[in-house]
Amino acid sequence: MRIIAGEFRGRVIKSPPDSRTRPTSDRLRETLFNVLAPRIEDSRFLDLCAGSGAIGMEAISRGAAHVTFVDRSRKACALIEENLDLLKIPEDQTDIHALSAENFVGRKHEVGWDIVFFDPPYENNYALVLFEFSSPESALLSSDGVFIAEHHTKNVLPDAAGLLRRWRILKQGETSLSFYERK
Repeated sequence: MRIIAGEFRGRVIKSPPDSRTRPTSDRLRETLFNVLAPRIEDSRFLDLCAGSGAIGMEAISRGAAHVTFVDRSRKACALIEENLDLLKIPEDQTDIHALSAENFVGRKHEVGWDIVFFDPPYENNYALVLFEFSSPESALLSSDGVFIAEHHTKNVLPDAAGLLRRWRILKQGETSLSFYERK
């Protein structure tokens, strides 16, 4: 895997050794960041179910101020740490949490994120995490933030959930990206 654009363009990062992790393809990452381009600079980015961390590292490469990586696997978190070291990304620009997405979003956070990318295993129940971001009491997403869920195209996500509404869906092969923002 490689970083597609920005400061670390062309740099190679390590992939997970197992086949259980499904990394987002270069083509889909490029499509995602073309849509997010106006929002990336100086943003707070959350890579939820981060796997190798490629999405969050792409965000840093393109100008995100801070990225939080969350993955329930300690091995994935160690791989993210290794990739951050390979790219020489300063520690004060990132946080890494070895927690499930549900556990992480269920905790109190002082500051919300401008961009959230959620890419769980496709058999995952998206509803719980989507609900946490859509609740009126939630401070997880900044007021003008965007929540993106990567999912199998056959797994239809709702057009609206609480305070969130889907404003765009991109399909590429069997994968879709659903973009949500606050109503």
